[in-house]
Amino acid sequence: MALTVATLPPLDSLPDLAHGFERRRGDTGAETREESRARVGLALHDRGRLLLLRQVHGATVLEAPWMGTPEADAAVSVSPGWLLGVETADCLPVLLVDPRRRAVAVAHAGWRGTAAGVVRQAVEALVARGSLPGDLVAALGPGIGPCCYEVGEELRAALGPDGAAFFAPGPRGRPHLDVRAANVRQLVDAGVRPEGIHHLDECTACRADLYPSYRRDGKGGGRMISFVGYGSAAG
Repeated sequence: MALTVATLPPLDSLPDLAHGFERRRGDTGAETREESRARVGLALHDRGRLLLLRQVHGATVLEAPWMGTPEADAAVSVSPGWLLGVETADCLPVLLVDPRRRAVAVAHAGWRGTAAGVVRQAVEALVARGSLPGDLVAALGPGIGPCCYEVGEELRAALGPDGAAFFAPGPRGRPHLDVRAANVRQLVDAGVRPEGIHHLDECTACRADLYPSYRRDGKGGGRMISFVGYGSAAG
């Protein structure tokens, strides 16, 4: 039941905060979604309860706690003991932390969620609960990079005129999208300080040794779980 995660030093330094971006384990084969959730939840049980979502590529934000896996693509928590998680396999996992108020948020940002402003909505949900945007620390985890994310021309319209900067021509004549840069723009526009935004900038499609990729592996390739939350003494 081992769990291998990557973390970022700016979040490691925050007392009582648990966070991580799951990496592949070399000692086991493929897992079902249920097996993966159970393994990660058990590995984290001493820090709190892992809460996951039924992700639908939208911008709905829930507040912890909840039962089951409700439909949403972002969540916030203002209480200790709840670890908010998202499952990704090319989409971008985004963690938000307010160290002053010990509040957290998580977002699942593929191109649809990015176009819908899911990360901006997550920031606004924290602000509505008393956070200041300038206090927030953001961590953007592994996702498909512009090196590999070839898309159709129709995505230009989805991201609107302000999204033109996030497309570049690819080697086959089709555009490549930089989802990470698009979400950094949303964070900054929402008031998050650029120096408060941190990255584990690894391409999931390139790194088959570390991460699942829907673009590379298809539906059966699995998911990685990213999580964030303040632990409770009671677990």
